[in-house]
Amino acid sequence: MELTKYTHATVVLTKGEHTLVIDPGAYTPNSAELVAHTTAVLVTHDHPDHFDAAVLGAALDAQPDLRVWAPANVAAELGDRDGRVTTVTAGDAFEAAGFAVQVVGGDHAVIHADIPLMRNVGYVVDGNVYHPGDAYFVPEESVQTLLVPTSGPWAKLGELVDFVRAVHPARAVQIHDLMLSDAGKGSFAQFTGQLTGVELVTVPDGETITV
Repeated sequence: MELTKYTHATVVLTKGEHTLVIDPGAYTPNSAELVAHTTAVLVTHDHPDHFDAAVLGAALDAQPDLRVWAPANVAAELGDRDGRVTTVTAGDAFEAAGFAVQVVGGDHAVIHADIPLMRNVGYVVDGNVYHPGDAYFVPEESVQTLLVPTSGPWAKLGELVDFVRAVHPARAVQIHDLMLSDAGKGSFAQFTGQLTGVELVTVPDGETITV
């Protein structure tokens, strides 16, 4: 499987002729282009850096083969679209464009006690790649490739380190990193490697690695 990292939280998985787009948000300048070249999109939650309603709505209108899987509030905003938008919750399992997907988690990480708790799901794809959205939820499933959020109003290095230790993946890839400078990304990678023994790989936007 190939993993291409795009701006912030958007990733594209490729397996043969099949692609799967995860979290094509408004912070990703080429979200519309990425969605135009796939038949399957996963959305973790409704924050604009993960979900661009205008992009997905237009794509669902233009692409009759496109399907979207997302939490209830995202699915409600997009509408049913003749069954092409599917609501998911933790514990669900399904196939999307030839990829086996398991849904985990359920809650967004706490930003502040005064902000109501929000919904967020994570996706484990082909028992290999885990995209947690905005959470450090540890799945029961064994994970080979962990996508690790490193910036945001809720992100914290100590919790990140504990997350990587608990999941204990073969490899870790930095995502959700738009708010960090190159020096910040390097700092997170250095601390994570030292404290977990797992290298936190920084993939430049638009570049691809094999997982």
